[in-house]
Amino acid sequence: MRLIPVAVAVAMLVAPVAGDAALHAGAKAPDFTTRGALAGKQFDLKLSNQLRKGPVVLYFFPAAFTPGCSLEARTFASNIAAFKKAGATVIGMSADPIDKLADFSTKDCASKFPVAVATPAVIAGYDVKLQPMANWPADVQLKAAGKTARTSYVIAPNGKIIYAHTDLLNAKSHVTNTLEAVRKWQLEHGK
Repeated sequence: MRLIPVAVAVAMLVAPVAGDAALHAGAKAPDFTTRGALAGKQFDLKLSNQLRKGPVVLYFFPAAFTPGCSLEARTFASNIAAFKKAGATVIGMSADPIDKLADFSTKDCASKFPVAVATPAVIAGYDVKLQPMANWPADVQLKAAGKTARTSYVIAPNGKIIYAHTDLLNAKSHVTNTLEAVRKWQLEHGK
């Protein structure tokens, strides 16, 4: 396995922000079934089943075990009690293979929430395909193929998106912003 040079990894982290998420508040979240992992154990994950428990924070990240994605997962993990108190389930999504995500679920997610495979159909449905920046080196642009942008959605139990946000640079903003959206939904719906 070839490692990405530090300078290239830093260039990926400081790329311009991708902009707003494609699916906006009020849109119907596409349902899907895929493979997920929690605490290293693999299982079938269906979004509509998760929504029966309450709102879902569905966050897409480019690749497990990269600096920004590890930081984001650890930040979600350290705030999972607040999400649970607000009645929300957190699910991380990446185009990584399930074996890599199973390992990530124990290490960076601290076995506190599941991560799942973002299949090409899920990536297309949520319009979260990572768009390489023109200033990225050619080999990094190739590595970006099939990856997901850093995009978070908060989905109400009825399947409607109540919050959407894309920001490749600020992994922590996804945690604070989605938690705020869940708490606001909870207050509005008396949950």
